[in-house]
Amino acid sequence: MIAIIGASIFSIVIVLSFLIICGLPLGELTMGGQYKVFPKKLRIILMIQLILQMFFVVIILQMGGFIPLWFSDNTTKIICIVMAVYLSFNTVMNFISKSKKEKHVMTPLSAISAVCFWITAL
Repeated sequence: MIAIIGASIFSIVIVLSFLIICGLPLGELTMGGQYKVFPKKLRIILMIQLILQMFFVVIILQMGGFIPLWFSDNTTKIICIVMAVYLSFNTVMNFISKSKKEKHVMTPLSAISAVCFWITAL
């Protein structure tokens, strides 16, 4: 159940990333709120990040036993732990962001996702 919650919350981040890539003025939710609308060159980086985010949703669902494993159980667990560490760090960075939108929207999403990844992995 925790894996589904984590995948769902993380999917919200995926949708937000997709909307930012499409040019919607949601850039204040990421990168310290530097851009209201992300520059086209940075959107390419977000596309790569979007693909990774979708991969990590698959990983948490695999670790939770909801879809078949692509990798061994140990490899999936290691990837899940690495993502949990990343999301934990990301939560801290979002919390100290100058952007109020990033702080109030992305911090809780990142924190809940981190907890779900930690619980699912361990």
